[in-house]
Amino acid sequence: MTTSNTPVPSEPKLLDIVRGKIRLKHYSIRTEQAYLDWIKRYILHFDKQHPKDLGAAEVEVFLTHLAVVRNVSASTQNQAKSALLFLYKEVLGTEFPWLDDVEQAKTPKRLPVVLTQDEVGRVLKRLDGTQHLVVSLLYGTGMRILEALRLRVKDVDFARKEILIRDGKGFKDRITMLPVSLIAPLKLHFEKVKTLHEADLAQGYGAVYMPQALGKKYPYAARDWGWQYVFPSGKLSVDPRSIDENGQGETRRHHVQDQAIQRAVRQAVVDAGLTKPATPHTFRHSFATHLLESGYDIRTVQELLGHSDVATTMIYTHVLNKGGRGVGSPLDAL
Repeated sequence: MTTSNTPVPSEPKLLDIVRGKIRLKHYSIRTEQAYLDWIKRYILHFDKQHPKDLGAAEVEVFLTHLAVVRNVSASTQNQAKSALLFLYKEVLGTEFPWLDDVEQAKTPKRLPVVLTQDEVGRVLKRLDGTQHLVVSLLYGTGMRILEALRLRVKDVDFARKEILIRDGKGFKDRITMLPVSLIAPLKLHFEKVKTLHEADLAQGYGAVYMPQALGKKYPYAARDWGWQYVFPSGKLSVDPRSIDENGQGETRRHHVQDQAIQRAVRQAVVDAGLTKPATPHTFRHSFATHLLESGYDIRTVQELLGHSDVATTMIYTHVLNKGGRGVGSPLDAL
C-alpha cells in the first residue's frame, strides 16, 4: 500500500468565497471592496467568531455600534447591512428571516444641490484638460461620474451625436445625447488617447478590463481600440480582479480615478467663489433641473437620467418651486 505525498488542498477562506460569489454575480469592484471590508469589520467586532455562529442579536449590535459609537451616516449603515445580508443569504446559504426584520436606517430626504448655468460656467472655466471634458460631460449628458469614466471609445457615436451608457445603475443600458459643443474637443482627445494606446501595444500592454465574461469569449478584444477607456489613467497598474492565488495579475491601463475629478471640482468650486457644497454629482442634478426649466417633460428627463421610477425624477420639480412652492411672500407686497 502506497501513500500519496500530494498535499490536501486547504478549504478556501470565507472572504475568498465571498469574493468569488460577488464576481460570479458581476458586482462592481467598488461593491466587492466595500462588502469585504464590512464583513471583515463584522468578524473582528466579535473577536473573529465565524458568522455562522452569530445571529440577529449580533447583527443589530454591530449596526447599532456603527450608528451610535462610530456615528456613521444612514447610507453607510445600510451599506453594512447589505453586506451582511449578502454574506448570510448568498454565501453561507442560510435564509434568516430575522435579517429582513433588522431595521433599515432612515436616510434623510434632502433636496439636491443645483447650480445655476452661470455657476456651472464659472466652475468649468477653472478646469482644463481631461477634468474639464469629464465635468462638461456630466453637465451636458446627466451621466453619473463613474458612468462617464467607464465610457469606452466604441460607445461614443459622433455621427448620431449619441452616447451609449452601458451597465449603469441597476445594470441597465441607456442612450443620452452627445453635446455638439463637445464633439471637436472629444475628437482631439481621442487622438491623444489612441497615441497612448498604440504606445502601450508597442510595449506589450494595451489590454483593458473586459466586463463580465467577454474577456473569455473575445480574448483579443481587450486590446482593440474600440474597447479602450475614453478617459484612461496616466499610468499602468495591476488589475486587482486579475490577481491569482500566487499574487500575480495582469498589468492594464485603468480609467481615471473618480477621486481625482472630485478633488478638481472641489478646488474649482472654491476658486469660483461658490458657497454651495457642489460635487461632480451636482452637475447631474443641474442637468436635470435645467432641462425641466427649459420645458422638457419629466418622462424624457427620467429616461435620460436612467431612473426606474419617475418618482425619483420628481425631486427636481421641488427644486423648481422657487420661493416656497412659487408663492410670493406677503412681505414683498408692502
